[in-house]
Amino acid sequence: MPTILVNGCNYHYEISGTGKETILFSHGLLWSGFLFHKQVEFLKNKYRVITYDHRGQGQTEVTKDGYEMDNLYEDAVQLIEKLALGAVHFVGLSMGGFVGMRLAARRPDLVKSLILLETSCQAEPNTFKYSILKSIVSFFGVRLVTQPVMNIMFGDTFLNDKSRKAEKELFENELNKNKKTIVRAVDGVIKRKGIEKELSNIVCPTLIMVGEEDKATIPEKARNIHKRIPQSTLVYIKNAGHSSSIEAPEAVNKAISDFLPQINH
Repeated sequence: MPTILVNGCNYHYEISGTGKETILFSHGLLWSGFLFHKQVEFLKNKYRVITYDHRGQGQTEVTKDGYEMDNLYEDAVQLIEKLALGAVHFVGLSMGGFVGMRLAARRPDLVKSLILLETSCQAEPNTFKYSILKSIVSFFGVRLVTQPVMNIMFGDTFLNDKSRKAEKELFENELNKNKKTIVRAVDGVIKRKGIEKELSNIVCPTLIMVGEEDKATIPEKARNIHKRIPQSTLVYIKNAGHSSSIEAPEAVNKAISDFLPQINH
């Protein structure tokens, strides 16, 4: 699988499709580019679609340091520049959104449009709770916290839908692939600084989505971003929690496919 050296870290990425416009997907904490497999399948016939795994997650190298959000922002800059992607449509979910907002605010030349899902521009309010989960993982591994984490990552509709049992088990298995070193990435997320004051610097068209059942970054967080980004649209995703790309892919895909043609290419 393709990798590229970015700021001293071997980054894993995947490219699908050959369209003129490039969409770059940035996943949430504990996952990988697979979080967007339903969007990739939907969009690859019209766009060049790229997913990448964050430092220390998925198939990307685990490094000793470099997990702060500003580091990951710099990684995204170098990834775009080294792959010679030009200005991209950047899609970020949760942690990916933390990166996307920094990128759009600081390097507008690299972002043609910004799509945010289940994310926040504020510092982490649940630091104590997540620090406890992190401590358990650092000593015992991920399996002891799989169920609590699933309850954070997904909404009740998805978790209680018996017809989606196999899909739920698939993502439990994805979670359990994380090694103890995942705590480095967790640390970067829970200790991040808020960037509320930078959002007025985002001038590209921005689509903000949030699952109505999101417990990790509640819909109020999305409204706060919407209020601060001048050219933004806010869409609520029904029957979805913190992972709407998986829970309600049809609604997410429709919102993206309605939004992108409005951008001046």
